[in-house]
Amino acid sequence: MTAPATVTLTVVKGRLEPPDYVFDARTTCVVGRSPDCSPRLPNDDHHRTVSRHHCLIDINPPDIRVRDFGSLNGTYVNGEKIGQRSAGLTPAEAAGDSYPERDLTDGDEIRIGETVLRVGITRQVTRESVTCAKCGRDVGEKMHGRDGEMLCASCQSEPAAVLKLLLELARGGRGDLAAIRGYTVIRELGRGGMGAVYLARHESTAAEVALKVMLPRTAANATARTRFLREVALTRALTHPHVVALHDAGFADGTFYLTTEFCTGGSLDRLLAKRGGRLSAEEVVPLAVQALHGLEHAHQQGVVHRDLTPSNILLHPRPDGTMTAKIADFGIGKAFDQAGLSGLTRTGATAGKPMFMPRQQVVNFRRAEPAVDVWALAACLYNALTGKTPREFPPTKDPWQVVLQEPAVPIRKREPGVPPALADIIDHALQERPQIGFLSAAELRRELERV
Repeated sequence: MTAPATVTLTVVKGRLEPPDYVFDARTTCVVGRSPDCSPRLPNDDHHRTVSRHHCLIDINPPDIRVRDFGSLNGTYVNGEKIGQRSAGLTPAEAAGDSYPERDLTDGDEIRIGETVLRVGITRQVTRESVTCAKCGRDVGEKMHGRDGEMLCASCQSEPAAVLKLLLELARGGRGDLAAIRGYTVIRELGRGGMGAVYLARHESTAAEVALKVMLPRTAANATARTRFLREVALTRALTHPHVVALHDAGFADGTFYLTTEFCTGGSLDRLLAKRGGRLSAEEVVPLAVQALHGLEHAHQQGVVHRDLTPSNILLHPRPDGTMTAKIADFGIGKAFDQAGLSGLTRTGATAGKPMFMPRQQVVNFRRAEPAVDVWALAACLYNALTGKTPREFPPTKDPWQVVLQEPAVPIRKREPGVPPALADIIDHALQERPQIGFLSAAELRRELERV
C-alpha cells in the first residue's frame, strides 16, 4: 500500500514543543501567541512582535501555503517578507489591507519572530501528471505527488456534461453507476465550488430526486474516496422529518455522485431572495425550531453538519400553506474537504467566506463539536431576520481573521424591530468566548419555543 503524502514543520530555531509537526491529512493551522493557536509561539521577549493570530498555514499534503494576517513584524519565507501591516496601524485597521500568501515547497523556511520552521514534504507518487478521467487531457504538473482520478479544469467547468456522460454510462450497464441508472435530468437546481445539483426524474417510476455531482480539485485516490464515502454512509443512516434523506452515493470517472430527497420549496436563501432578504419572526422562528429538531437527531447519532448555511436549509410545502424545514448535506462538504478533495480552501482566490462559522471552527479545523452547528443555525436565523450576517465581511478584509477577531454584532443594532426576548436568545447563541452560548440544539430550541 502506498504511504500517504506528508507535510512536516520542523523547528530549526526557537523553543517549541514538539519539535516536529507532522500532517498526513487535510488541515489548517493558525500560528501566533494566542492560547488557541497551534503551533503556539511563546509569549516572551523574542516574540513580542508576533501577533496573537499571526498567520494561517493551509495544508493538503503534499500542498502547503502560508498567509500572513497583517502582523506587526511580518512573516518571512526564506528570508523574504510576505506580509506586514503598515506602521501606525492597529491589527483591526490593518485587517482592511490585503496581505499576500505563498505556496511552499520542500526545504522552505518560515520565520515568525525568532522562531523558524522548515517545511519537509514527502510525496505519494513520482509521476509528473494525472490525466483527466473524462477527456484524457493532462491535468498538469500541479498534481505531482498524488495518485488517483480527477477531471481537468475544463471538464470541471461543465458539470452538466459530466453528469450527462455518467447517466449514459449508467444506461449502458456500468455497475458502479447502477444507483443513477434510468434517471433523466430535468433542470439545474444550484451550483457551488464543489460541483452542481440537478433535479432528476426516473424514467420508469417517475420518482424525482436531487442528483448532485461533486468534482474533486485534487486527484481522488482510493484512501480519499473511501474516507469520504464512509462519512457519507453516516449521513445516509439519518432518518428524520427535518433531515433531507440521502438515498445513494458513489464514485465513477473522477466524479462523486449523490441522490437525495427533492424538496420542492427550494432553499432558505432563495426564499429570502424572493422576499427582499428578510422574513418575519413569526415565519422564520418555526422553521428554525424544525431545523433544530433535525440537528438534535443528527447530533444524537454522532453526525455534525459543520457547514450549515441558509443554502442547505431546504423547504417543503405543507397542505396548509406553511413550510417544513429540512437540513441537507449533513457533513458532506466538510467530509469532502477533510478527505483532501477540495484542494486548499482557506487560502487563494477561490477561498470561501466563513459567514456562518464560529471561531471555534477556524482554530480547530478537524474537530467539530455539535455546538458549531447550533451557532451556525443561530447565524442563519439572524440572517433571515436582518438580511445580514452576524459579522461584517468587507471585501478587502481577510474573512478568516474577521472570524478570529470580531464578535457578532448584536441583532437589534441591525434590526431594531426584532422582539427583545428573541434578540436576547440569538445574541446569547452567537457568543463564542469562552464558549459558544448554547452547547446543544435542544437548549436553543427550547428557548425559541419559549418565546
